[in-house]
Amino acid sequence: MASPKLLGISGSLRKESHNSLLLAEAARLFGDAQYTQADINLPLYNGDDEEAHGVPAAVEALVQQIADSDAVLISSPEYNKGPSGALKNALDWISRSATKPWTNKPVVVMSATAGRAGGERAQSVLRGFMVPFRPRILQGPEIHLAASYEAFDANGQLTGEMYINELTQLMQNLRAEMTR
Repeated sequence: MASPKLLGISGSLRKESHNSLLLAEAARLFGDAQYTQADINLPLYNGDDEEAHGVPAAVEALVQQIADSDAVLISSPEYNKGPSGALKNALDWISRSATKPWTNKPVVVMSATAGRAGGERAQSVLRGFMVPFRPRILQGPEIHLAASYEAFDANGQLTGEMYINELTQLMQNLRAEMTR
């Protein structure tokens, strides 16, 4: 049997994003899998532009990546008590697809932030954003990585035993959900 395909979507566009590091750690702890991180550096959604020019090729590629994956991992920073604008914009574009790539797709949501709440509010809002798509969002354990600037070693691996254990459990739960 082929390795499962995991798609990571980081809500941060930063080159050395802690959310991207968290996604890579999740994929590592998942075990044998093909992991790809999506590019959500997309133009701002504008219905007039969509009508005049259609859906951008980068959005179509993202929709296809979601459809082709066995599961999706999403991690977002928290900006102003919600997920990043880049992530919301990507979701808005994805919603324009007639293929409905999220339907019944196993999805995990996590966050990495500098703040002490670890992005808990961003995750709550993001889960609400996902409802119309009808994915199978795992409920836990919830990963709210606080003080993310000190949570990774020089190799980009998590250092806190609690976070490692919870992320490992979440990935085991995802693997079980994928076989459901």
